[in-house]
Amino acid sequence: MGWLTRKRIGWVVSGALAAFVVTVLMLNFTGGEKRIEHRIPHAQGVRDAQFQREIGTLLGPPVLAGNSIRNLENGDTIFPAMLQAIRGARHSITFETYIYWSGSIGDEFAVALSERARAGVKVHVLLDWVGSQKIDDRMLASLRAAGVQVELFHPLRWYSLGRINNRTHRKLLVVDGQVGFTGGVGIADLWSGSASDPQHWRDSHYELRGPAVAQMQAAFMDNWIKATGKVLSGPAYFPALEPAGGARAQVFVASPDGGGDSMMLMYLMAIGAARQTIDLSASYFVPDELTRGVLLDALRRGVKVRIIVPGSNIDTEVVRKASRAEWGQLLAAGAQIFEYQPTMFHCKMLVVDRHLVSVGSTNFDNRSFRLNEEANLNIYDDAFAEHVTGVFEADLRHARRITYEQWQQRPWREKLLEHTAALFSSQL
Repeated sequence: MGWLTRKRIGWVVSGALAAFVVTVLMLNFTGGEKRIEHRIPHAQGVRDAQFQREIGTLLGPPVLAGNSIRNLENGDTIFPAMLQAIRGARHSITFETYIYWSGSIGDEFAVALSERARAGVKVHVLLDWVGSQKIDDRMLASLRAAGVQVELFHPLRWYSLGRINNRTHRKLLVVDGQVGFTGGVGIADLWSGSASDPQHWRDSHYELRGPAVAQMQAAFMDNWIKATGKVLSGPAYFPALEPAGGARAQVFVASPDGGGDSMMLMYLMAIGAARQTIDLSASYFVPDELTRGVLLDALRRGVKVRIIVPGSNIDTEVVRKASRAEWGQLLAAGAQIFEYQPTMFHCKMLVVDRHLVSVGSTNFDNRSFRLNEEANLNIYDDAFAEHVTGVFEADLRHARRITYEQWQQRPWREKLLEHTAALFSSQL
């Protein structure tokens, strides 16, 4: 084979490799379907039956009466409640999470899950492949040896490279089909404690009982079927559920594979329906032009908008910089933005008109709205909304307000870094 022939073969191979890389990038970073591009006009308020009827129809599951929701704050409260439910399981445990790391908390969950599996409880655990990179292989082997069915979501395979940017960010735990948990916490020592220092994050989680738990179970099943091709059914997973309280609630999912705009649609509809107040706890707040626009519309209607975001204690500095680059219009229009000071602020909560509360895994950014698998719990209840508004205002006491004047006076170097980071906001 001559030198020229070898060179041509090299060009062909290099060209094929380049085409493969470009194809993978296009599959991960572009979408073929039309996306929501226009703001939703202000019409009904969140208390109106028409609003709840429409949001239930558009998002999939209806809003159901008869639920109770318990607010859990920080690891010292959240983890004991989840572990107590796991240890009391009699029939089934379904558990999906983005982050599961080895450590004290990871060990405690592994022991509890393994013990229930050995006792005959059907235990299913779905971990995101990227988010669970810090779990020890020995822990996974131990779980499986005990009878826990552990699956990884979108592990790295040559045939699935087109989905490597699609992660499950959902945090769902359902026990016996009767009690469910969702919120912001991952299974890692970072979330232990009471948010008292930068090594222990500030976060919230929520315990759900009542008819809407079946919707949370269905949310887990959505990705379990994708990962395994198996359907889990029967009363161990979907028992008859009696009313457990007076709150109306729904659990819904968003996925790039189907209903990719469901989460953005919910946020647009909820913010577009606001008449008096919007309180937003956002661990990652990177609004695009559309979501900024709907917040600006609310401000022009006279709605009071308060937003808490992380301060300098943040795990992803590029997100903070991209976020701050886009605050100008919001601050000038009257939005109040606060940076949480003591530690990383990882809460995810939207409260509209002190009636609608939306909590779960979703961040206020393009990654959650377009790229990730997410699940949220919506609650329609004045008393619960009042309670979590009190939690929000307690967080405000540990946060520093950023005024429009302060934002304008940032050093030029800081502005440059922020606008550079904002170029990548579609992937943040």
